[in-house]
Order: sequence, then structure tokens, then C-alpha cells
Amino acid sequence: MTEKTRRFDPAASSIAGEVDPAVMEELLSVRGSIDNIDATLVYLLAERFKATQRVGHLKAEHKLPPADPAREAAQIARLRALAEEAHLDPAFAEKFLNFIISEVIRHHQDISQNHSSRDGA
Repeated sequence: MTEKTRRFDPAASSIAGEVDPAVMEELLSVRGSIDNIDATLVYLLAERFKATQRVGHLKAEHKLPPADPAREAAQIARLRALAEEAHLDPAFAEKFLNFIISEVIRHHQDISQNHSSRDGA
């Protein structure tokens, strides 16, 4: 845990003192669960980006394009179906994945450019 995460105040609230203490206790309990989920999401995204970095290096080494539209379309369709099963708005899930995909492609482009410049291209 870093100093920044240690300084996080899970009880921070602009409504503290304005609501029944029992309600505030329940609110903080639910928010604690949300905080744990958020932390898990951050670490999962970090792992996902480590894997996509490996893909980017493979693509650069073999002179493959940074984007793979067929793969991206299949992933979006898969994620939309998973979202529906999970009772999550599929449009939100698609927007989220599109954001991730755009970041991955940007990273792959950077890796490809750096790989090309090292090879003297």
C-alpha cells in the first residue's frame, strides 16, 4: 500500500453529521464494498494492460498492425452479451471496452514506433 492509498479516508462524506448515524454506518459499509471493488478493477486493468503490452510487442516484432478490427468487433459483441447476462447496460459495457481498446491501440502504436526506430527504420 502506498502513502496515497494509506491517506485515503473511507469515511469522507459531505453528508456526515446530516443523516441518522445508523444510515451513515450502512452507507459507509456499502461504500467500503464499492472501494474494494474499485481497487480490484484497478489491479485487473493493470494486469490486462500487461497482457496487451505483450501482444503489442509480438505485433511489432512481426510487423502486424496495431489494430485488429475483427478481434475488436468480436470482443465488443462478447462483452455486450456478458453485460446482458450480468444485468449491466450493454451500451455502457461497449463504451467502456471501446475506451480500453483505444488505449490498447495507442499503446500498440507506440510500441510499434519504438520498435521501428530501434531497428533503424
